[in-house]
Amino acid sequence: MVQFDMRRRAAVVAALSLAAFVFNTTESLPIGLLGLVASDFDVSVSSVGYLVTGYGLAVALMSVPLAQLTRRTPRRQLLSVVLAVFVLATWASVATSSYWILLASRVCIALAQAVFWAVMMPVAVGLFPQRVRGRVVVVTAVGGSLATVLGVPTGTWLGQQTDWQTPFLVLSGLGLLSLVTIALLLPTSRPEEGHSAYASQPDGRRFALVLGTTALSVTGAFAAFTYVTEFLTKDAGFSTDTVSVLLMVFGAAGVAGVLGLGALVDRMPAVGVALPVALQAVALTAMYQFSSTQAVVVAMMALFGLSAAPVFTATQSRILIVAPGRTEIGLAMNSAAYNVGIAVGAFVGGLVLPTLGPGGLFLLGGLLNLAAFVVLMSERLLPEKSATESPSSPGQPTTDMLSG
Repeated sequence: MVQFDMRRRAAVVAALSLAAFVFNTTESLPIGLLGLVASDFDVSVSSVGYLVTGYGLAVALMSVPLAQLTRRTPRRQLLSVVLAVFVLATWASVATSSYWILLASRVCIALAQAVFWAVMMPVAVGLFPQRVRGRVVVVTAVGGSLATVLGVPTGTWLGQQTDWQTPFLVLSGLGLLSLVTIALLLPTSRPEEGHSAYASQPDGRRFALVLGTTALSVTGAFAAFTYVTEFLTKDAGFSTDTVSVLLMVFGAAGVAGVLGLGALVDRMPAVGVALPVALQAVALTAMYQFSSTQAVVVAMMALFGLSAAPVFTATQSRILIVAPGRTEIGLAMNSAAYNVGIAVGAFVGGLVLPTLGPGGLFLLGGLLNLAAFVVLMSERLLPEKSATESPSSPGQPTTDMLSG
């Protein structure tokens, strides 16, 4: 057994965090470049919007099947292939003059992302002792959170200064850096090895409650957030320029929320999920109730970001504890629930917007998060279940994934 030193572990986790940043930025960046892409391909702006919609649907539909299909593949090889697909598909997307090849390239990247989010966290936490699991999850997830506050705005600016292809080429370069680091430094091991392959306290009932919490909370968040510009300009009376600043506040608060989550999910994992859901319910409801008071709206936008961003990270961390089978399958199911919540939230928000108005969507979002909190709190009614050892490595629940 080859000793895997701390610097190499940290480098792998940094590469995984960088890959999370790259994938999340790539997913949303077309939103900031709608006009440029539409003009270049001579298609409608809504057609470019399908690049984002199709991406999200592919992740939602294929996360679990792909996790099942790749469950026996050694993780170094799998992550290397996933990142190679990202790099090659990104190059194809910027080189083509066909909208349909561009769309197909985006779907390929989405499928790679679906696999990445299923296996990334078990790989990262398997490199370190269980006692710091939550902090490792946060470090890997913060890259994804930075996509909103740094990746998309910077990519949009770069595309406007040059062309829409340039930011994607930069992202492909970052993806290549992550690929090389992981291919060289991540040890080769079977997926079922190490403490992260199986949950520490598997429980199908609690697992189902976490999935329900994710779906309800994210649906509520995106029912409101999809139309946040409408709310801020029409209900709260902010100027368009101020809206951009408030969205930056939202993103920065989200990064702070994720960074502050690590120690909490290590010490009190259930609270680590419940607290952001509860705060999100408060923020959304207060924005509806006090929409005419701009100071309150600004404060609640910050609280909204602070609470919304950690939900995915907190639920993923909880899945590592309660998933009834292999953790990557559980994580894939939670990722699918998250993406379904995004799609359903945006759809429901658009459906009821004419009736409820922008402010009403924030009340709806608050109520859905309150429902998510109730679902999560119902876990207290379940009888305690003693922790079981990993079926793949009985008697060694804290073994690091160190084999080279």
